[in-house]
Amino acid sequence: MALTHNIAATYRGPGRVIRRLLDLGQREDRALAYLMGACALIFVAQLPRLSREAHLTGQDLDMLMGATLMAWLFIAPLLFYAIAFLVRGIGRVLGGRGDAYGARLALFWALFASTPLILLHGLVAGFVGPGLETQIVGLIWCCVFLWFWIGGDIAQERRT
Repeated sequence: MALTHNIAATYRGPGRVIRRLLDLGQREDRALAYLMGACALIFVAQLPRLSREAHLTGQDLDMLMGATLMAWLFIAPLLFYAIAFLVRGIGRVLGGRGDAYGARLALFWALFASTPLILLHGLVAGFVGPGLETQIVGLIWCCVFLWFWIGGDIAQERRT
């Protein structure tokens, strides 16, 4: 199924999508592609905010973009792998039957599937600026991301 169809299906039921992705077989390259795609889209989502910040404060936009690129494309993926490792350990302690690949896939897919809301958050942060609107969109993204991640992780832990 196409990525856009899977993303739309995730908003209806994240567990079903994770089970379907796991049924495709264990492919670490696919999980890494989801993670890197999500990190790249999050970087792109930051550009309107960075542009606004550079304009208002007089900072160099290139420096802000370089630091953000470094953070999202090189450091964040390592942190997400560590988070998935910790969550899999917690799942094992709680008696889950999933595996490390499933834990990584659930986290990485949740991040990737929630990127439309991250892009919206970036636009709001760039055009409206800091304020209640930006916080509301950020809260909505956070809730949706957690719903996708928890739903996907529960589905992969219950999988035999």
